Amino acid sequence: MKYAIGLDIGGTKIASGIVNQTGDIIQREVVDSDPSNRESMFSQVEACIEQLLDHSSIPMHDIYGIGAGVPGKVDLKNGIAIFQNNLPWREFPLAERIKKTFGTERVIVDNDVYMAAFAEWKEAQLLREELFVYMTVSTGISGAIIQAGEFIRGAGFAGEVGMIPVNSDFHDETLGRLEYVASGPALEKHANIAYGKSDMTAKQVFEAFYTGDPTAQSLIDDMAYALAQGIYVFSSLLDPHKMVFGGSVIFNNPKLLAMIKAKLDNWLIDEQKHILNNVEISHMGNEQGIIGAGHRILAHEFEQSAGQLINRSL
Repeated sequence: MKYAIGLDIGGTKIASGIVNQTGDIIQREVVDSDPSNRESMFSQVEACIEQLLDHSSIPMHDIYGIGAGVPGKVDLKNGIAIFQNNLPWREFPLAERIKKTFGTERVIVDNDVYMAAFAEWKEAQLLREELFVYMTVSTGISGAIIQAGEFIRGAGFAGEVGMIPVNSDFHDETLGRLEYVASGPALEKHANIAYGKSDMTAKQVFEAFYTGDPTAQSLIDDMAYALAQGIYVFSSLLDPHKMVFGGSVIFNNPKLLAMIKAKLDNWLIDEQKHILNNVEISHMGNEQGIIGAGHRILAHEFEQSAGQLINRSL
C-alpha cells in the first residue's frame, strides 16, 4: 500500500491527511492559518505536516509525495502559488519550499477546487471519455472540468463559474457576479440588509428558511435562482455527463439543490435534461480537498509506472 500526504490550504485553516490508494484518510490534522505574511503562512503549513507525521505511525520515508491545494491561480508546472485573494503568497514557490523542508521530490501544487474535483471524479467512476464537472458553493463559488482523465484548464482560469454575471435582486457594484450573489458571505450580506441587522450568518438564514420565514425563503429562492443560472451556463456550454456539488453551503442544505433542479427543469430542453438525473451533492463532506491532493500524487505515481512499462515494451 502506498501513501501520500494531501493538503487543503485556505485562508482560515490548513487541513492535512495521509491518504492511501483507495482514498482512505489514515490520519487527519487541522491547524489555523496565519495569513499575516508569506513566511508565517508557510510556517503553519510546516506545522500541520509535522503534526500529522507526529500523530501517525507512518514515517515520512514511507510517504510517496505531497499534494497541496491552494486557492486562486497556480503555476502547475513549477508548483508556484501565483495569486490568491486570501493568502499572502503571490508568486510563492510552494512546491520548492515543501521539497526542501520535507526532503521529498514528489510535490504537486494545484488549485484547491481542482484537487477536490479530482477526488470527486475518481469517486464517480465515469467512463474515461465522459465529461465531469465539480462545483463548490461555500465562501466562494468555483468549478473544475475533467474529461478523458484530464482537466480542461483553458489559459489557466477555466471553471471560474463564480465570475458569471447573473440576474438577481441583489445587483451592486460587483455587477451581479454569481459569487457575489449566491456564496455564503453574499447570503449573509443580503440577509443583514433584509433584516436590518449586522450579524446574520448563512446558517441562521437557512434555519429561518426551514421554519417558513418569508424573508429567508425569498433570500434562498433568489440564491437558488442565481445558482441555477450559473449551472445552466455550464450545462449549455459543456453538456456534462455528471455534476457534483461540494462546499459547506450546499452540502449542509441539500434542499437547495432540489430548488436549483426545479428551476433548471424549466429552462433545459429535452436533449439537456439528462443532467437532472446526474447532479448530486458530494458524499465526502469537506474531505475531498485532502483526498484529491493525495490522489493526485498517487495517480502520478501510477502514470509514471505505466509510462515506464510502455517504454520498456517498445
